[in-house]
Amino acid sequence: MTAPLRVLVVDDDHLMRAGLCAVLSVDESLQIVAEAANGAEAVERAVALRPDVVLMDIRMPVLDGIEATRRIAAAAPAVRILILTTFEDDDYVLGALRAGAAGFVLKRIQPEQLIAGIHTVAGGDSLLAPQVTRAVVAHLTGAAEPDPRVARRLQQLTPRERDVLTLIAQGLSNGDIAAALVIEESTVKTHVKRILAKLELRDRVHAVILAYETGLIRPGLRTSG
Repeated sequence: MTAPLRVLVVDDDHLMRAGLCAVLSVDESLQIVAEAANGAEAVERAVALRPDVVLMDIRMPVLDGIEATRRIAAAAPAVRILILTTFEDDDYVLGALRAGAAGFVLKRIQPEQLIAGIHTVAGGDSLLAPQVTRAVVAHLTGAAEPDPRVARRLQQLTPRERDVLTLIAQGLSNGDIAAALVIEESTVKTHVKRILAKLELRDRVHAVILAYETGLIRPGLRTSG
């Protein structure tokens, strides 16, 4: 049998933390290895226990989730960090993603979706909650002009890889991209790996940020075809 994924739950709200642990504990594919009530505790326990996934709140006392994410990513890069957020946390979410988080989900997410999300990031993929991706990225980049120095990095990509990156930035899954481009999903995965390698990006989340920063896609706009 496959060993359960080891999860560290971080939230300063005791009831929220207890609720998360209760939801996750009923799934045999997950094991709660520890809890933390602030970012400092999260860093200490993540470095000591090396869980597969840290479920991280953002607004916490002592040390916030952004700085905790940055420190965990630096000290234990194999640990995947999934951010818990609300619609009001746009600035904080982008800061956490840039600090090394693997993605983010809404606090009101359905339990089965949260469990699936934990498995997604543990498997090496990134997770962007589609309900907030547009608002978050628009908030960050809507008023900013594309940086030509960053945009030049896209010259390394083939036309097909640029197509794939554009669709990633629109929030499409590998399956959706395969359907849109009429190619196999395995081919999409290969393209994604090459995109991340060429652009020296940590994961899919940072590919989305780069796509907006370079002007490949703009908030509120979608490509045709």
